[in-house]
Amino acid sequence: MTFISGIPKNIVCFFGRILGALIYYVDIPHKRIVRRNLKFAYPEWMDEEICKVSRRIFQNLGITILEILQMAFFSREDFLRNIRIRGEEHLLDAVEGGKGVIIISAHLGNWEAASLFAPCYFGYPVTSVARKIESGIINRWIFKLRTRFGNSIIDKEGALPEMMQTLRKGKILALLIDQGTTRSEGVELVFYGKKVTVTPAAAMLALRCKSLVLPVFCVREEDFKLTIIIEPPVEIIRKKDLRADLKTNTQIMTDIIEKAVRRYPDQWLWLHKRWKRFYPDLYPEYIARRKRRREKEIKKMLSIKK
Repeated sequence: MTFISGIPKNIVCFFGRILGALIYYVDIPHKRIVRRNLKFAYPEWMDEEICKVSRRIFQNLGITILEILQMAFFSREDFLRNIRIRGEEHLLDAVEGGKGVIIISAHLGNWEAASLFAPCYFGYPVTSVARKIESGIINRWIFKLRTRFGNSIIDKEGALPEMMQTLRKGKILALLIDQGTTRSEGVELVFYGKKVTVTPAAAMLALRCKSLVLPVFCVREEDFKLTIIIEPPVEIIRKKDLRADLKTNTQIMTDIIEKAVRRYPDQWLWLHKRWKRFYPDLYPEYIARRKRRREKEIKKMLSIKK
């Protein structure tokens, strides 16, 4: 156990890049999604730049996977030794306010490390909201990892009451807000100049509970070491029109996410179909798969009626 936690960062990154390169060449569907997403977000980039950044994205993914595996064996001291932090005063001041803290973040760098680092450095446990993973074995393993050092997890399904309760107790709630939602669950906003759906949960909680919202990102810097960046609180707009306030504040938060991704484009998880709700033609395989699924459902319904 000590041997695994003591593997130097440069060794982890070396083999992580190799793992990422293997995924890049083997996982053709996701490589295709990454390239299309990059071309869509950065139309000014030449194909050579798209390919170069795509490879770095998969290398970052490989490093992140190995880091997460290694973190399962980290002690509190290991986390403090391996991760830096900037802007800790923002979190300390927010916690002292007593109305709870909403951390917003993205699948950037090593997003799992920040919540594990917090109780080791500050002594404050973090409550995260996450969807259950389909594989029972992986779900149990990642749950055990995430709840180390007193952290807790709220299941994403029907999470709002428990999230509000967490904040009203003055605790820290962490939300990843960079992935899409259904149109009924999200608000229509702009990300990279393109229409997307975004969860308004952070804005809703901030308005109802009067909690401070802190953007927090865990990124990998040039020396390969992880750095947690805690930004100043988001200025929440309140104009007594809940629907408008939700949209305005969620757009502000989405802009913050975009700014962070633009700063570290090769460290964001470009593998998901971020723009599928409004630009499905960007993912023709997705359209074909959805069509086949509908055809199967229709055939099943017709067979039942017979």
